[in-house]
Amino acid sequence: LDSVQSFYEKAFNWSFTEYGSEYRAFNDGKINGGFYTSELLSSTGNGAALIALYATDLEKTKGTVIASGGTIVKDIFSFPGGRRFHFGDPNGNELAVWSE
Repeated sequence: LDSVQSFYEKAFNWSFTEYGSEYRAFNDGKINGGFYTSELLSSTGNGAALIALYATDLEKTKGTVIASGGTIVKDIFSFPGGRRFHFGDPNGNELAVWSE
């Protein structure tokens, strides 16, 4: 959880609250969520829901994700509604960032 917390703090400026050794809650000022310790990971290849975060500057956010320790799963591409890329966090969870 330490590496995931560090990544999201650096990449997206999220703040975290620790609730025991197996769960960390996060807040970005608009949304709340959390991460818990598990041997499983969330990816579209496993049939998981794709969580998409919004960014006004997609290229800058991609650079920040990489600099913070994330990996690019799918590079920037167009889709109905905008453009997005998929990334993996330090634990291998897949999320996306989109922009109009």
